[in-house]
Amino acid sequence: MAVSRSSQAWPVCLCATAVRIIGPGTAGTAATRLDIRLRTKVIGRELVRLYGPGLRVAYFHPNWSSGTAGVRGTRVLNNGRYYWEVCVSQRVFGTSMMFGVGTRRARLHVDAFMNLLGEDEQGWGLSHKGLLWHGGRWTHYTKPFRENVATTVGVLFDGIAGTITYYKDGINLGVAFKGLHEVREPLYPIVCSTAAKTEMTLAVMKRDFVNLQDRCRAVILKRVRSPNQLDRLRLPARIKAYLGEPMSETVQPFQPVNKYVLNSM
Repeated sequence: MAVSRSSQAWPVCLCATAVRIIGPGTAGTAATRLDIRLRTKVIGRELVRLYGPGLRVAYFHPNWSSGTAGVRGTRVLNNGRYYWEVCVSQRVFGTSMMFGVGTRRARLHVDAFMNLLGEDEQGWGLSHKGLLWHGGRWTHYTKPFRENVATTVGVLFDGIAGTITYYKDGINLGVAFKGLHEVREPLYPIVCSTAAKTEMTLAVMKRDFVNLQDRCRAVILKRVRSPNQLDRLRLPARIKAYLGEPMSETVQPFQPVNKYVLNSM
């Protein structure tokens, strides 16, 4: 993800769980990284402050708010299944607090109070007012969150089925978005807020391995962290391309390297 020099990393982990169905209450042992970056300052104004163990807490608009700020992950979600939870402090209010996914072209800051995630075709988001946003249009999805009451929002991204499902305080709210498996640009987790002095804490983080091939790639990429390191490996071009997919600027449809072996498992 391209970020300004004023950006800093939110070095957290999205714990990978080898489970068939992921969501609240599931558990696992394997792990892969979900690196988070965000714009922290715009023209000398602090937008988001990071603190706490592992810098997992994002404190939006520490002094005052004059617009909308967002946090975006750097790990590509396409072709995988991921679940993460964001714990929101009791300061639930304002024009819009949003949770979802977007491309690199989705804006992370604007000097206006608005539903930033989903303002165009680059984002898919749920606002705390219970509305789903994509392509500049909204639809009713669930009841508005109670203001000034802490809550936990879970996001289940299924890159194989192409769906996003939301959970609120452990309750499944149903499928919110479909067709994301057709998106060819890399997709990343994103949260946004217009409200001053609001906290969002990255809590439960899981992933489901699509198959053994996906699990092996996750293990390899713990050691191989850049395209340059990958290029030095003596591997067939097709396997190298598959390993490099999470590092790529574009996303190809999911295709197993050996479909006959994988389909027999």
